[in-house]
Amino acid sequence: MLELRVTMSDGFELAVQVAGPADGPTLLLLAGQANNHHWWDLVRGGFEDRWRTVTIDQRGTGDSRGTVGEWSTRLFADDAAAVVEHLGGGPVAVYGTSMGGRVAQVLAAEHPELVGRLVLACTSPGGKHAQERDSVVRRELAHPDPAHRRATLRELFYTDAWPHRPEESLLFGDRTTTAAESRAHLRASGRHDAWDLLPRIAAPTLVLHGTDDRMVATANAPLLAERIPGAVLHLHEGGRHGFFEEFATNVTPRVRDFLE
Repeated sequence: MLELRVTMSDGFELAVQVAGPADGPTLLLLAGQANNHHWWDLVRGGFEDRWRTVTIDQRGTGDSRGTVGEWSTRLFADDAAAVVEHLGGGPVAVYGTSMGGRVAQVLAAEHPELVGRLVLACTSPGGKHAQERDSVVRRELAHPDPAHRRATLRELFYTDAWPHRPEESLLFGDRTTTAAESRAHLRASGRHDAWDLLPRIAAPTLVLHGTDDRMVATANAPLLAERIPGAVLHLHEGGRHGFFEEFATNVTPRVRDFLE
C-alpha cells in the first residue's frame, strides 16, 4: 500500500492510502464517523484486483492530525475532492458508508465532475427529513462504561452470527482520536443536511442498507433513493450497521456489478 500526504488549502495535511493496480479505475472509499482507513481493511481487498482503491484518514483520525475546528461534511467533501484532484482528477467511483456516505452525498452534489458512480451504504440525508436513531440507542451509546458501549456497538453493527469479540472490530472508531476530535466529528455528522443537494446528484447511484440497522435507521435508505434522480435501492435482509463488512461476500459483488 502506498502512503501519501496531501495538503489541503488551509494547510491541514491528510494521510491518504492507495492500493491496487496503478492503471486501474479509481475507487474512493469513505469511512464512518471518527474512523480512519482501517475501517476498510476487510473490504477493500474485494476490489483491488481491478480498482485503484483510495482511502483517507479524515481530519482527527489516523495520521491526519492538526488543529481541531468546526468540521463539517462539506469540509470533508472538499478534502476528498482535493485528494481526487491530487491523484489525477475524476471522474472516479465513490463508495461511502455511514458518515462517509454523508460526505459522499456532498461530494457528488458539489463536485459532480469528480464522481462517475456513487454507492451510499448505511447512511442518511440528515436534517429534519431524516429518521434519527431511537432514544434507547442514544442512551446506550452514551453509557459511561466503555465496555458497555462496546457491547452496544457490537449489537448495533453485527448480527449474533458474527464470531468475534467487540474489541476485534475495525468499525468502532479510531482509538487514538481525542475527545475534542471525536466531538468535532459528532458535530459534523449531526449538522449534516443534504436534502436540498440530493436532487443535484447526477452520478448513477446505488443505495444500500441493512434491514435491521438501528444505528442509522433503515428508513433513511428509501428517502435517499427517492430524492436522488434514478437511484437504485437494495436492502440487505438482516443486515445491521456493519452489514457491508459482515456480509461482504454478498455485498461487494453487488457493488462491483454496479460500478462496472
